[in-house]
Parts: sequence; structure tokens; C-alpha cells
Amino acid sequence: MAAKVTPRGEDYSRWYTDVVQMADLADYSPVKGCMVIKPYGYALWENIKAGLDRRFKATGHVNAYFPLFIPLSFIQKEAKHVEGFSPELAIVTIGGGKELEEPLAVRPTSETIIGHMYAKWIQSYRDLPLLINQWANVVRWEMRTRLFLRTTEFLWQEGHTAHVTEEEAIEETLRMLDVYTEFAVEDAAIPVIPGRKSESEKFAGAVTSYTIEAMMGDCKALQAGTSHFLGQNFARAFNIQFLDQNNEQQYAWTTSWGVSTRMVGAVVMVHGDDQGLILPPKLAPVQVVVVPISKGEDERAKVSKAVARVDGALRNVVRLRIDDREEYSPGWKFNEWEMRGVPLRIEIGPRDADKEQVTLARRDVPGREGKRGVPLQGLANEVQETLAVIQADLYRRALAFREARTFDPKDYAEFKETMDEGFAYSWWCGNADCETQIKEETKATIRCIPLAQEPGKGKCIHCGTKATERAIFGRAY
Repeated sequence: MAAKVTPRGEDYSRWYTDVVQMADLADYSPVKGCMVIKPYGYALWENIKAGLDRRFKATGHVNAYFPLFIPLSFIQKEAKHVEGFSPELAIVTIGGGKELEEPLAVRPTSETIIGHMYAKWIQSYRDLPLLINQWANVVRWEMRTRLFLRTTEFLWQEGHTAHVTEEEAIEETLRMLDVYTEFAVEDAAIPVIPGRKSESEKFAGAVTSYTIEAMMGDCKALQAGTSHFLGQNFARAFNIQFLDQNNEQQYAWTTSWGVSTRMVGAVVMVHGDDQGLILPPKLAPVQVVVVPISKGEDERAKVSKAVARVDGALRNVVRLRIDDREEYSPGWKFNEWEMRGVPLRIEIGPRDADKEQVTLARRDVPGREGKRGVPLQGLANEVQETLAVIQADLYRRALAFREARTFDPKDYAEFKETMDEGFAYSWWCGNADCETQIKEETKATIRCIPLAQEPGKGKCIHCGTKATERAIFGRAY
């Protein structure tokens, strides 16, 4: 299997597509730009979904569902929103064999339809805050697509909240950014940089957009999640008003935030290698795979008893798969499960059975260095501890990779060279024209203005004028 994967160093883009398909995550749809998420890929998405959903509910949010079709007039109510999304809209004009009285937009995002409903549901300050999330699909007509990273239709969650005060809404926006950061670090083992988007990069219709930015294995940036403070823009457009404690009408303050199946692509690109996927244990559909090794009936019976003991010890402890398929050799199975990124493999041969032990093989540590024998007695604890070590090591490795490729160039010439090697953490004057020129000259964008800023002032890396903030620049997906 691995022999068919294009090496990352040869063609990273081709490597990514090879791994996604050969690891059975997704395949191309007959509809251009769309993908079919296969069971293994969907199981990975379900684990991402579960990790996020648990955190949403812990912070007081509830799930609901809103329609896929949105009246086009709704999209047009918020000027910047329609301007931002018009090039990506899919429009339905015929339904039931008849031309529709009003065209319908296929959901690109749901601020408008949810704003319409919130206007009906919110009457008093007692109705607030309203904290709703939905798990849904959206459609954005992309010209250049790539499995998981950018497709015409994709899956995501989008949270939408309404609040009494501006301060509450801003607090909510940043709280959800923290939730995304925690998930990325703790579950996906991906180091991210939380920050604010520049004015030109913010969400259409937002007052302020925040993001978590991650570095992929080819040193490009990936926007892994966003949280938007919408101010009163959508509340005014959709008349979301409430009576306050002084019995006066006020417009609500709203937020929206989302993470998509793009996170699957991030996991592939941050952790994978030339042998395929390497999945963090917390998200892996299969955390441990058991591969019996035997020849003849006597060995098979002996090994089967040991496998049964492993099954009994681990079945309710980890997500376990016992690969006892007789039509495939152990070596073939090793390659298959390495391709699929299973964090830990347990090998059991007749000698292991005689010694009442098994061999553990870590996916993230290749060759003999990643293998060791452990006794069957106490196996559950040993496996759990090993998975925890793998989870932590994957994060540390990804963080070290990003830190080694994040630079502080001394001048613009060095800045331009840096864009071939990773991120630049540089002073920026805040001028949009300066930002545009940098993009035109280097193909790099401001990924974010990190929330954690060092005190002091500097000079803009491009124009040399005074600057009070530093930004992360990089080329992106």
C-alpha cells in the first residue's frame, strides 16, 4: 500500500490525495467539487463531532436544525453578507416543475434564516441569551476543490447566539474560540494560534472575526475554525429586538462560529507520513488493532486463546479491532492499518502466547524503536498509558515543527524568502493597502493577529511605518 503513496517530499498535494483515498476516508463524487465521505472517514468526523458537541453542551448550547433552502431575499438583507457570498451561491429557480416565485439559495451559512427565526422567538430580555448550534451541510460553489479542505458541499457545525449586551456577545465569541483551541490541542493534537482576522479577511457581515490557524506538513496555513462577533448587523437586518428591563426596545447582539470537515484534512496533513495516516488516539476510529500471527492448527489455537484474553481486557476500554482475516498475511495487515493510521497495533504470535505477553507497535514511531513486549497481565493499563503518550507526543512533534518554521524576519527581503519556508511573525501597520501589496508580491495573507501579543512597538515589515501589533503571515489553503 505505502509503495503506491506519492512521497510528501516529492509532491505534497498528490501525497495528501493519495492518503485520503487509500486510507478509505473519502472518494470523488460524480458531481464536480463534491465528495463521498466513506465509513472510515465518517467515523473520524463523528469523533471530531462528539468532541466538539460535548464541549458545546458543557457551555450551555443546545442543538437545533434549520432549513437547507433560504429565500434569496434573506441573503440580500445584509449588504456585506450578500457581497461576500454572491460568487459562491447555488440558486434554485425551479421546484416541482414550476418556476419559483422567489429563488432559493442553497445554504452557504445560516445567519440569515436563523436571524429570521430569532426575530420571532425573541421578545424580551428574559429570552436571552439564546444559545443554539446546528450540525448541517452547506454549499459554496468553489472553483478549485480538494477533498475535505475545500469542497462544494461540506459538513460542519455552526453556532448562533443572541445576547442582551455587546459585552456578553464579545465574551461568547471569545469563549467559543477557546473551545475550538482546546479541542484542537487536546483532541486533534494540533497546535493552533488563536487570533483576530484583519478587516479584509473577516467574515462577510461580521464586526470582528477570530480564528484558530494551524501549520500543515508543507508549512502552509489552514484556517481550522472561526468565531465571529456580528454586533447588531444581522439583528438590524432581521429586526431581532427585545424589551429590556426598562421596557424599551433594543436590538440583540449576535455571534456565529463554526468548524467543518476541513478538520479531517488538518489531522491528515499535520500528522501523516509517507506510510499514510497517523491518527491521534482521541479521534481514531480504531485505537488499537490486534493482529494474530500463526501457522498451522496448533499455533492458531494457542494464539486464539491469547487473542481472547486481549479482547476481554480491552473490549470495553478502547476502540478495538481484531483482524483475524485468514485471507491476508500479517505483513499485509500491518501495512493496511499503518495506512489507516491506527495509533497502536498489538501483535500476538505463538512465542508471545507462550510467554503470556504481546508486542505493542506504535504507529507514530516507525520500525523496531516503536515496538516492545508487554505482559498480558495489566495490559489494559499499559495500553491506555501508551495511547496517552502517543497523543501527547503527536502534539509536541507538531508544535516543534511549527515553532521551527515560524520566523521573525529582519526586513522585507528576508520576509519574502520566509514565505517559502513557513510563517512570518512580523509587525504590521494595519493598513489594508499594505496588506494587499504583501499578498500580491508574496501570495501570503495575514492568517491572524494573535491574541497573545508581546508588549512594545515596531515598524511594519512592508512599509516601515509605526506598528503596534504583530501578525502571522503565511501562504494558505
